[in-house]
Amino acid sequence: MPAITVDDVLVLPRLPRLDETTAYRPVRRLVTAPSGYEGEGFPVRRAFAGVPTTELDPFIHLDQMGEVDYAPGEPKGTSWHPHRGFETVTYMIDGIMDHQDSQGGGGTITNGDTQWMTAGSGLLHIEAPPEHLVMSGGLFHGLQLWVNLPRVAKMKPPRYQDIRGREAALLTTPDGGALIRVIAGEVAGHQGPGSTHTPITIAHLTVQPGAELSLPWRSDFNALVYVLGGRGTVGTDRRPVHTGQLAVHGPGDALRVTADERQESRTPALDLYIMGGRPIREPVAHYGPFVMNTRAELIQAFEDFQAGKLGVVPAERLPHTGGQGERP
Repeated sequence: MPAITVDDVLVLPRLPRLDETTAYRPVRRLVTAPSGYEGEGFPVRRAFAGVPTTELDPFIHLDQMGEVDYAPGEPKGTSWHPHRGFETVTYMIDGIMDHQDSQGGGGTITNGDTQWMTAGSGLLHIEAPPEHLVMSGGLFHGLQLWVNLPRVAKMKPPRYQDIRGREAALLTTPDGGALIRVIAGEVAGHQGPGSTHTPITIAHLTVQPGAELSLPWRSDFNALVYVLGGRGTVGTDRRPVHTGQLAVHGPGDALRVTADERQESRTPALDLYIMGGRPIREPVAHYGPFVMNTRAELIQAFEDFQAGKLGVVPAERLPHTGGQGERP
């Protein structure tokens, strides 16, 4: 998992040492993501399956895309489709993905980059590997997280953020046993680059074998720990976790994670995607590509889409028909 890494984590800022009075969050629920297929047929794990929406709030949906090593001609994406009422946060760990939307947003993301699309009042978009990757094949691994918008922001104009991996705030633990990449929000005073309507924190952590992590976490946020790869334990009661599992935590001020001493050769460390946010606590009406507050709003979204009010497919180059040149 290349994402963003450093040659020497010991030069990075470090998390504070937490004292003995710290209230560590208990693990409320541990679920294993079922496998499925999305778009034109790329494999995904449905990370939030089986978790009540009240425990996920303000998040709606999380897919782990891959990890898969495609042969030439195999890489797949999605066709044009609509969204309204929430944000999609696509984080690319391995591989390359092109994005284009009907409002003129778009770009190419690769190792450690994030595409942050605020659908707001609605748009069409497409995500697909570039043609050169389709021809060559190669590794593909990423995540797409859906972040709900509060009622007052659901019909705001769409917005697009192109976040380079190198922009993430990087820090480590007091002993240097973990690399923490802050994508959005704040961890121990270190701010990630993502700009959010809903107060949230997103971080990608790599914990070395045998290392323990005590991560301060806002008490007014929920806390979701998803295992991208590897094995370890979560919580003070050391609940075992492995690839494809989600640990939903209860209240408290910090998270505790430990990586197993022995890891598999293909996943030499414990990799985690950690999410938390301030619950919106509004009704959620979710169906297909729309996330609204009421059934009537969902019906209106479908009617607007069918009437072409969410945009039209642009006549310009589609993402999968060519590259965008050299990346900066």
